[in-house]
Amino acid sequence: QVQLVESGGGLVQPGGSLRLSCAASELSLDYYALSWFRQAPGKAREGVSCISHSDSSTYYADSVKGRFTISRDNVKNTVYLQMNSLQAEDKAVYYCARYRLGPKCTVGADGGISMYEYDYWGQGTQVADSS
Repeated sequence: QVQLVESGGGLVQPGGSLRLSCAASELSLDYYALSWFRQAPGKAREGVSCISHSDSSTYYADSVKGRFTISRDNVKNTVYLQMNSLQAEDKAVYYCARYRLGPKCTVGADGGISMYEYDYWGQGTQVADSS
């Protein structure tokens, strides 16, 4: 069964860290850019970060720049999101997704990445505030 499976979410105090992982099963991530999105209750899903396959170039939303780091292990078919200095505003369900249009992240005119350009999604992993 083709799927992406996220893990690593949990409860965290403000200022804490988490590392999310997303592993692919029966799905190749080779030659595709990969991204993390998040969705908080009552809010639209937003793009958080993207990593290209071609040159490992990255994109970060302004709200997470300097705090989050995306990486990938092409041998393990896995993408990661290291989240540091977590804030209350980071509480959300985090999703990984495969960019259907190819190996390089594309940023739109609005400065963000569009969820409509992704074909495979994980089920999500919850990041919650323990305070």
